[in-house]
Order: sequence, then C-alpha cells, then structure tokens
Amino acid sequence: MAYVKTYLKREIVIDSIITLHYFEYMKDVVFDGESHNFWEFLYVDKGTVSVTAGSNNLILHAGDIVFHKPDEFHAFESIGSTPPNLVVFSFVCFSTAMQFFRNKSFTLKTEERELISHIIIEGKQTLRTPINVPSVEQVLLKSDAPFASQQLILLYLELFLITLYRNHSDSALVRNASPKASAGSRNTRDALFSQIVQYMDANICETLTVSGICDVFSISRSTLHALFYSRHKCGPIDYFNGMKIQKAKEIIRNGTMNFTEIAYYLSFSSLPYFSKRFKQITGMSPGRYASSIKGMSDALQKQ
Repeated sequence: MAYVKTYLKREIVIDSIITLHYFEYMKDVVFDGESHNFWEFLYVDKGTVSVTAGSNNLILHAGDIVFHKPDEFHAFESIGSTPPNLVVFSFVCFSTAMQFFRNKSFTLKTEERELISHIIIEGKQTLRTPINVPSVEQVLLKSDAPFASQQLILLYLELFLITLYRNHSDSALVRNASPKASAGSRNTRDALFSQIVQYMDANICETLTVSGICDVFSISRSTLHALFYSRHKCGPIDYFNGMKIQKAKEIIRNGTMNFTEIAYYLSFSSLPYFSKRFKQITGMSPGRYASSIKGMSDALQKQ
C-alpha cells in the first residue's frame, strides 16, 4: 500500500502572547484606557465592570468576557459593590477566523471557564513575570518550567477560541435551543459539586466539618472527598478554607473591616491563626496583600 499523508487545516493559530494577567482590584478601580495593535480579551471572574470597547459601552458581570480587536480603544471601571477579579490576556493572531471575535462579548459556559483556568495555571508555571502587575509590557519565561508548558498555553488558548467559536456562532445557538437528553452521571456529579460549593459560600462565616457537609447532602465521606480531589486536588475543608481567604481578600479590598474584624467575621480562632492561614494560601501576609493591591491600583491609574 502507498500511504499518503493528509495535511489538516488549522483555523486559529496563535503567533505569540503579549501579556497574561490575573488582577484582584480595589472596588473603585478605574482604567482610563489604551489601544494597541494586537488582540486582547477581558474576562470578569468576580464583580461588575463597565467597559468601553471602541464606540460601545458594556456592563460585564462575573462570567462575562469581551474581546478587543487590534487598535481598538478600551477602558474599564468597577461599578459594583464587589471588588473585581479580572483576567486580561493579550496575544497576536493573524488567522482570518479571528474576525468572528470583533465586537463580541459572551457569558462563558463551564467548559469555557475551565479553559481559562488552565491558561492561568500554565501561565503561573511558565512565566517568571508576576501576573498581577499591570505595568508589565513583556512577559519573561522561567528556565525551570514544566515540559511543554509554553506550548500548552498556546494550545489551551487556541482550544478556548475554537470552543467559543463553536458554542457562540449562530448555528451553535440553534443547536443549543433544541431539547437535550437527560443529564448523565458526570452532569449529576457536577451539579452536586456546585450545590456543595454554593452551600459553603452561603456559610462562609461558619465553621464547617466533613461530617456536617455529608449529613446535609446525604453522601458518604469518600464521595465528598472524591468530588473535590477530582476537581481541585484537595479536600473539601481545604477548599472551604481557600474560599474563606478569597472572601478575606475581597473584604480587604473593600476596606470595610480591619484584620481583627475579618478574622472574627470568618470564624478564625484568632488573628494570628487567620494571618498564618492567609500567608499559607496567598504567600503573603494580610498587611502585605493590602499594600500590594493598593499599589497595583495606583499604578494602573497612573498609566
């Protein structure tokens, strides 16, 4: 037999990346705007922001994303009561399929949000430039990054864009409007996990236990641990403590409580214990975090 190779078409190819950022801002942050000759998207992980994109003005809530085409002026400001967490990724792409993203904004589905998470995770392992500093104009690479981590950033980004194209094109919207089959076991597990996280969020100021969570949802300890380890490689209480620290960071950025009040509000046994857990999870003390966030917001407004 004479085998003949087939070349497969690549619809979206990322040429290079410019910046990769995950920002935790103060609640009153304002970015006066800029324009540049490459693509950028802004994803709202938490909070609400008002975005200027060329001649358009948009309100984005948590889970929303907007694309800025090359040379488009863009700016934003926080308008909600919750300090915003924003993902900003800029990159160079000359593929004609990118025209689909001109003047586009979407509310992301779960699979799309997960792909952004993969990009951020690989970025942290690959880049030695801090991803929370807005003044960075060129990312620097780590010499000891995991094998192929640079390539994975490109692949995840390309997969993210292809997934958006498929999910949010007119034909996809028609397909999604049709009746769906009943959810399988994976959807059931996802729904259970989501319900447990919502329960944790509703009780963020309390002290939860594994047995207590199991009683509420009528599940075994092994099922509960499997749900969290399969998704986040940690136990449910470690995940809950991480949620508490995220809430603490939000309160710090709001400026409504001092550290002692935050520790009491979130049911930490003492201020030193709160500070210890905060540093374990974030890598810095509450005081240093507060100073870094204020400095980052100040730097943004001076650009």
